[in-house]
Amino acid sequence: MTSLDLSIPEKIDNYINGSWQAPQQGQYLPNINPATGEVYSQIPNSTAADVDAAYQAAAAAFEDWKKSTPEFRFRILNKIAEIIENNLDTLALAESNDNGKPLWLSKKVDIPRAAENFRFFATACMHFASESHSMEDRAVNYTLRQPIGVVGCIAPWNLPLYLFTWKIAPALATGNCVVAKPSEVTPMTAYLLTRIAHEAGLPPGVLNILHGDGTACGSAIVEHPSIKAISFTGSTRAGKHIAGVAAPMFKKMSLELGGKNPNIIFEDCDFDRMLATTVQSSFANQGQICLCGSRILVQASIYEKFKSAFIAKVQQLTVGDPLDPDSKQGAVVSQLHFDKVMSCIERAKQEGGSILHGGYSIHPEGRCGNGLFIAPTVIEGLGPDTLTNMEEIFGPVVTLQKFDTTEEAIQLANTSDYGLSATIWTQDISKAHRVAARVHSGIIWINTWLLRDLRTPFGGFKSSGMGREGGWEAMRFFTEPKNVCVAF
Repeated sequence: MTSLDLSIPEKIDNYINGSWQAPQQGQYLPNINPATGEVYSQIPNSTAADVDAAYQAAAAAFEDWKKSTPEFRFRILNKIAEIIENNLDTLALAESNDNGKPLWLSKKVDIPRAAENFRFFATACMHFASESHSMEDRAVNYTLRQPIGVVGCIAPWNLPLYLFTWKIAPALATGNCVVAKPSEVTPMTAYLLTRIAHEAGLPPGVLNILHGDGTACGSAIVEHPSIKAISFTGSTRAGKHIAGVAAPMFKKMSLELGGKNPNIIFEDCDFDRMLATTVQSSFANQGQICLCGSRILVQASIYEKFKSAFIAKVQQLTVGDPLDPDSKQGAVVSQLHFDKVMSCIERAKQEGGSILHGGYSIHPEGRCGNGLFIAPTVIEGLGPDTLTNMEEIFGPVVTLQKFDTTEEAIQLANTSDYGLSATIWTQDISKAHRVAARVHSGIIWINTWLLRDLRTPFGGFKSSGMGREGGWEAMRFFTEPKNVCVAF
């Protein structure tokens, strides 16, 4: 093994066939720290030629990797997890500089979860089993679950390493070779992952990581005729485009898309517990989590109490330098996204919404004076069919709506075209079960939020995507089932 180098270079390169390579057209994009507005590195602007080079490397490596034992894959994936854990501080700082999120959040959530993803699927490949079915004295059927081949993994910018590894780890664990692309907005921890995978002894070509925008690099991965599956997390708009391209090519697809998630608060909830968690579920990671509860539905009998207490809590959220341990909220990820969120706030005003808190940008003192900071924003007075309540904003913006009955709460929850997650707050467990069964969301939390068991299926309904990730669902997605019938 060589000495591991996790320093941040001024220019990063693609990782193809076990080596770092410049983009074939020699073009690079600026990588900007959203908290300071400063360019701190350059990343490849990869094209179809780079994607094909990565595919060729992956295809050449596939036969050996496919035939490797689960024990062999386990050792390498587990080693990657260990190296991530041992370099927590370095990776967390890179994540915060790329994304704008508070450093403490990267240390507490993002990087530990990336290590957990590799460790979970390293173990999973040791226990992944096939089914068998006996036809009494006539025959026995058994199912082979074989790796697909070369697969494409495309991850978003909000949880860069967390969600990147969520895709890569099960793909590798099941014996596939990978062509992967992180968001061009948050590339650095993906680059550092190449250093880590190399150090862990991952064979050349098994994992190839390319950098670039969605138009050139991402589209080339989706369109490549020999990349047989696409695992994508991102916007619903991009997901529709991917589906339109990949479906006629009969590629397997897992699309984890947007959310406009209801947070349903009944009058019989544990109020203090609900309140603390609702602040978190509204504004964690600057509201840039697809699972954030951006539509807060409150039973009318406690609406005013909730509104007063919630605003008081939100006012205590410190927005500032991500490296300051007292900052509860950092910068949004890019100028483009900043402009989008601010325009959504203006639209809410035009639709008749009242801004109870926030609605403005913040310019912290010191190094972050030119950063992209938005005050946590709370809006009321908008109907369920307004664009503000229908479309995903993906920022530190929530709306308040009141309801009277359980039936009305369910109707409001299901108004959205999205169906990713929902949160239900009630002490009546029977009511909780009834509501959970009728809310059109793939993930339901009762009296909690973002409590994740990696064994459970993850994904949404309607415009929130198709397919499921996590646990055996991920292992099944990255394999093809083959039935074998043996007659007696």
